[in-house]
Amino acid sequence: MVVVAAVFVATPSSAAARITAPPALARAAADIPAGLPTTLQIGITDEPGGAKALHQGAPFGFRYQYLAGGVNTGGGWATWDANGAFVTGYVDESVANQIVPVFSYYMIRQSAPGNAMPEADGDLANLGNAATMRAYFDDLALFFQRAGAFAGRPVVLHVEPDLWGYVQRRTSGDDAATVRAIVGASGRAELAGLPDDVSGLARAIVALRDRYAPNVLLGYHLSIWGTGDDPISSKPSDARIDQLAASAAAFYRSLRASFDLSFAEFSDRDAAFKQFVGGDGGASWWAAADYARNVRFLTDFVAATQRWIVMWQIPLGNTRMRAMNNTWGHYQDNHVEWLLDDPSRAHLRDYVNAGVIAFLFGGGAGGTTCACDATHDGVTDPAPIGGNVMPSLSADDDGGFFRQKAKDYYGAGALALSSAGAPAPSSFHARWLDQSPYPRIGPGDTADLTVRFVNTGTVTWQRGVSGEQVNLGVSGDSTARAALGAGWLAANRVATTTEQSVPPGATATFSFSVRAPSQPGAYVIPLRPVADGVTWLEDYGVFVRVDVDLGFHSRWVSQSAFPTLRPNEVSGDLFVTFRNTGTREWVRGAPAQQANLGVTGDSTAWSGLGVGWYSPNRVAAQQEASVAIGQTGTFTFRVRAPAAPGTYLLPLRPVVDGTAWMEDEGVWLRVTVAP
Repeated sequence: MVVVAAVFVATPSSAAARITAPPALARAAADIPAGLPTTLQIGITDEPGGAKALHQGAPFGFRYQYLAGGVNTGGGWATWDANGAFVTGYVDESVANQIVPVFSYYMIRQSAPGNAMPEADGDLANLGNAATMRAYFDDLALFFQRAGAFAGRPVVLHVEPDLWGYVQRRTSGDDAATVRAIVGASGRAELAGLPDDVSGLARAIVALRDRYAPNVLLGYHLSIWGTGDDPISSKPSDARIDQLAASAAAFYRSLRASFDLSFAEFSDRDAAFKQFVGGDGGASWWAAADYARNVRFLTDFVAATQRWIVMWQIPLGNTRMRAMNNTWGHYQDNHVEWLLDDPSRAHLRDYVNAGVIAFLFGGGAGGTTCACDATHDGVTDPAPIGGNVMPSLSADDDGGFFRQKAKDYYGAGALALSSAGAPAPSSFHARWLDQSPYPRIGPGDTADLTVRFVNTGTVTWQRGVSGEQVNLGVSGDSTARAALGAGWLAANRVATTTEQSVPPGATATFSFSVRAPSQPGAYVIPLRPVADGVTWLEDYGVFVRVDVDLGFHSRWVSQSAFPTLRPNEVSGDLFVTFRNTGTREWVRGAPAQQANLGVTGDSTAWSGLGVGWYSPNRVAAQQEASVAIGQTGTFTFRVRAPAAPGTYLLPLRPVVDGTAWMEDEGVWLRVTVAP
């Protein structure tokens, strides 16, 4: 039997740089990325060799293919054909058949060592592993070199579905810089100087694209559940949807990187698959209200990020065809019907007006419905199970329904995208440019901030002139954050322009102060420019976050070697070391000043591992009498190996009891008990 302990961490960037807009935010949402169609397109998952037949069935705009297998496993996409030639072949046949190729790059999850862990933990562990990340960037560069050979031809790289959602859940305040990822320290020369956090990861992806493949369009993956609240389950109000979309947009903007598109999804499996295979009791079926919430969320996100949306991996089941009898490969769903079986096209127009430019269909797991004969059972027409009375049109497992509806869509004329994202009819317009970093201050302290916008309208903003002065308001005219104001114009107007006059094309500066409340926490002030008495200007989801804390912060530094134990054997001394990165000293024995190593979430579930722990959910207290700012504190403890075989993950986080938890960097003690 072997017990293995491992600590995986994610640390924030130490630099507080000014928050700036990606260059592409200068364009309106109506500016479709170069090389893409100007009409709403349909696409589908399609294996190598399928482009010609796909094009013959209907003029599909896109086809997509996963790139997977891990960067250091010996089975990644780069090995499917020699030296990454798989990508070359797939792009070549796509171009020959007038289809834009899309690659869903899903490599972090299946790379070692994280591929042996639960998905979220494994992703974060891989991001923090220097060897894995060097292999990752090498693999990514190979893709760009292959795709970049098709200069002038658009190729879409859909970057790491699910990863960004898992990262957002681990952030502090929706800030990607608070989650560690090895980037500049990976050793890849092009990435030197980039921060070792997830914002650095996003910027590294853009940098490699810019160097090797300017023709590649980068797709960010928007995981709606990354906010911690999945609307399909929670059925939130419109106001809550707006909050969730603002959170998702804030996280995207915190990447400080300019992706070209965003990908989103309804579900990765047919509703009936989840009902009968997953056992969810039918909870995954969408109703009209679910689509309305989804459209609202996407509308908000597009307005805040100015990124078109591609809806991806849409289940292919239907409730019309007799082939759909809820058996393996023939599971029902209603997304195809909602989108493509609506003669009025109202549902499609809702999504176009939200900012969607394409719908890509495909199953996300074996056994889901395919618009092909994946089950190799030929034409199937079993007895109807409730309204699905239409006979099969082909041997496709969905009865041929999707391909017929796609053909009908194109036959009736693809919808134009030109009207989506157009600015409101007004002479007052603005584009967010940059803002000062978010302040971290103590209770009662003040901080001076600035936010800058470019006047993109046709009239000059004049300070002090009624109807021409532009102020920086609190979104929605809310007064809920009035207590944070220090010298504001009003309870919901934080400042006006420092410049007397801001002509079209010039930059306006809004300078203001905030005062920290007495209670620690993160306080968000949503901001939007307004010409009072005339109109609100564009809502880019701009906000400032005021972090109020008591000065206790830490960063993981090191850990002890991994122990090897027998069943129920007690380990020798283990340790984890953290650096004091706050503004207050840690003092052993002093109430509200002593740093302890706690079990994340105050859980006592792991107390059985403890040997002489400080308490059931406190592994140890600081070993040193005092730990000054910038110095390291050591937490020494022991564990007893469990008797039962398995893997035990003990999450650890430093805490000053009675005051505050310090940063959650994803530190784990991994105990593996082998029989």
